[in-house]
Amino acid sequence: MQTITVENIKCGGCANGIKQALMAIDGVKDVAVDIEAGLVSLEFSVEDNTEKELDLVKQKLHSMGYPEVGSVAGLKAAGAKAKSYVSCAVGKMTDSSSKDDK
Repeated sequence: MQTITVENIKCGGCANGIKQALMAIDGVKDVAVDIEAGLVSLEFSVEDNTEKELDLVKQKLHSMGYPEVGSVAGLKAAGAKAKSYVSCAVGKMTDSSSKDDK
């Protein structure tokens, strides 16, 4: 299990969006998000070369507006925060629609 501390996780919508995006990456077996602590925990389906998958995960998180703590500074942090709001909204909409299906 690998754990990444990220910025900008605010709610269940954020967590849902993160889970969906990361589960789509080859080699990612399971994703858990701790909203309060800002932690994304991952389990990979492969033992070898998890560093490659971990880099892909970090890139995806960054592109969604959830950069690893300490990796974004200054003006870039404001851009990351804006992206996270969009990802959060998409995650909320996706979460709502999946509840309607039940």
